[in-house]
Amino acid sequence: MLGELISRILVMVFGYAYPAFECYKVVERNRAQNEELRFWCQYWILVAILSVLERVGDIFISWLPMYGELKLALFIYLWYPKTKGSDYVYDAILRPYVTKHEIDIDHKLLEYRARAWDLALFYWKNCTELGQTAFFQVIQYVAAQSGKFGSHNEKR
Repeated sequence: MLGELISRILVMVFGYAYPAFECYKVVERNRAQNEELRFWCQYWILVAILSVLERVGDIFISWLPMYGELKLALFIYLWYPKTKGSDYVYDAILRPYVTKHEIDIDHKLLEYRARAWDLALFYWKNCTELGQTAFFQVIQYVAAQSGKFGSHNEKR
């Protein structure tokens, strides 16, 4: 086993950094072919989905032996030129699923976005009220303390 730290470093390098650089080169090249750009965009779509699923999945499966190494192998499989795993996973799994559920996904995302905005406004209001209350408590405390010092000095 490679160890957790080394696995994380290798996932960062071979799962994110190297493909990001390759994607950058494809995008910046003047004569980038659609096929190559499509491949790297498919890779990043899959990596984004895997990253989201990973946050939940890690809780349940990170205890498996060689989990980090398997994750590293998956990332390399997705971008390795001979396997072109991104093409296969995207076309065989992701595209059929998203095509079938695209309308539902759009509706849920709109609903979540509205809920997130409502939640942000709720927390903003509560935080400002809490901050205002705390500010006035500090002012009252300072005023009470200065009153004690003032009356103490008068007795001398």
